[in-house]
Amino acid sequence: LKRVCDVAANGSVRHKADASTELGEVTTVGRYTFTLIILRRLLMYILGINAYHADTSATLIKDGQLVAAVEEERFRRVKHWAGFPSLSIQYCLKKAGISLHDLDHIAVSRDPRAHLPAKILYMLSHRPSLALIQDRLANMRKINSIRQMVLQALEADQSELRAEFHNVEHHKAHIASAFLVSGFEEAAILSVDGFGDFVSTMLAKGSGPSFRVLKTVLFPHSLGHFYTSVTQYLGFPKYGDEGKVMGLAPYGKPIYLDEMRQMVRSNGNGSFGLDLSYFSFHTDGVEIWEGGVPHMPIGYSDKFIARFGEPRQPRSELSDHYKDIAASLQAALEEALFDLLDWLYRQTGQKNLCMAGGVALNSAFNGKILPNTPFQELFIQPAAGDAGTSLGAAYYVYHTILGYPRCFTMTHAYTGPEFSDEEIAAALNRYNLEYETCSSEKETARRGAEIVSKGNVLGWFQGAMEFGPRALGNRSIIADPRRSDMKNILNSRIKHRENFRPFAPSILIEAVEEYFEQTYPDPFMLKVYKVKEDKRSTIPAVVHVDGTGRLQTVSRQENPRYWQLIKSFEDLTGVPVVLNTSFNENEPIVCQPEEAIECYLRTKMDTLILGNFVLQKESEDTN
Repeated sequence: LKRVCDVAANGSVRHKADASTELGEVTTVGRYTFTLIILRRLLMYILGINAYHADTSATLIKDGQLVAAVEEERFRRVKHWAGFPSLSIQYCLKKAGISLHDLDHIAVSRDPRAHLPAKILYMLSHRPSLALIQDRLANMRKINSIRQMVLQALEADQSELRAEFHNVEHHKAHIASAFLVSGFEEAAILSVDGFGDFVSTMLAKGSGPSFRVLKTVLFPHSLGHFYTSVTQYLGFPKYGDEGKVMGLAPYGKPIYLDEMRQMVRSNGNGSFGLDLSYFSFHTDGVEIWEGGVPHMPIGYSDKFIARFGEPRQPRSELSDHYKDIAASLQAALEEALFDLLDWLYRQTGQKNLCMAGGVALNSAFNGKILPNTPFQELFIQPAAGDAGTSLGAAYYVYHTILGYPRCFTMTHAYTGPEFSDEEIAAALNRYNLEYETCSSEKETARRGAEIVSKGNVLGWFQGAMEFGPRALGNRSIIADPRRSDMKNILNSRIKHRENFRPFAPSILIEAVEEYFEQTYPDPFMLKVYKVKEDKRSTIPAVVHVDGTGRLQTVSRQENPRYWQLIKSFEDLTGVPVVLNTSFNENEPIVCQPEEAIECYLRTKMDTLILGNFVLQKESEDTN
């Protein structure tokens, strides 16, 4: 009704012109068709884009409801793809069954004009390298050419594009991606990452369809770049390797915490500062986004090396020295984040907390928030990193700019491509593979549970692909958590990961209290909880060295197929937990049936279930 009133009373000039044009068609198309045309015009489509940044993505919403959200890496098959999300945009429009002409608004999660005086002052005072200046100017030019890139991606001409464009500041898009889909009417909000639009940290208070920014921390002071720089020093140079260091930290002791505190100084008023003499990212360059794999130049300085010794070479031995640095790094990050949350709570008085930004993917810290702060409710968006800014930009336009009331809560991350039985069967037939067909979803789940309970490794391809870095039961590899040797089996046969990295448990939401010390639900696998001591020997394959697990709680409502698989496993074994890792082998998580089939064929995966179709290799003795 509100949309009808908007168009009739005070809608945009474009809406009025469209309505008058369509009114003239009544005599030729008839009243019924005219009604459909008007209803079509009343639908509002907003496309959100994260472009020329890591984890490029696109999101489409229709009248505030989420239609699709996808990452370009899943289509390009290059991890953390940084460029323009042309394939993601094409998918979003295809999913909605619309064309470019149907888009009302396009929101880009970057604003080159944001904090412009601070950028100029930084250039004048810090004298960064010419390469850094050229890189940032080139990136700004690309952001300003989004309109042309959209037309090029869809092979369209200017006449087909009637949408209004919006630039949404990077961290405001992060904040919107968490708060505006959280279901909280009010909340404290924290966004922390490397940096975007010259900001590394933003603290805000959300209420209704908008939020108020309370404080920002400007580049080069950045907890994200602090963590990344030390990650590089520890011999993990690739973009996204920070998660490896988080997994390494429990193997060491934080004996260098005092030194880390000298590098990151919290001031107690919602801010912090870096001792920049230990770092080089602020002068030598930060990011290069040319399309493809993101590149991060070395971020630590000679002074850092003088203090801690020579950096570890990739794939070399991990001595106790490097493990202790990892533990100290994690401890320093957590201290700084707790200081920010303490100030944020004192300023807002809110019991609800929303978080986003790449640092919000630090699940070891996330699991400590509720037991150690006054916050009682916590929402972290499943694609908390830069991919999620496309979602945030779209909802920022719909709610904060256009003023429409909130109407959507993000309860699951299954927002990508899904495939019918006919499409899956066609893919299997193209590979000339023999397969069995289960008669029902329940039979499929029972069959999968039997396979896992016998110690076999199962590829599980179901429903819509997940949005964000975690496989959440639709593009997953499933294994038996009861086997203490299962981590080594998976690494030797499929995953080939560092042996210090843990695998995650998926658990029926009804059984969380039985196995974990905390019971707050986490459907997005973004929190680490302590496993109860008496249960650690029951599920050793998913218990980390410090007695924790990065759990995913699975409800029947949000993912009935995956819930049924775990329930069937419980019926067979008495254990309501399975080991869940992403369906891939040193590549982005599989998206299409063909990618799942190829991963299955080239690895030593025992069984693949796509939809209700079962492929079984000759049994390998894993018992």
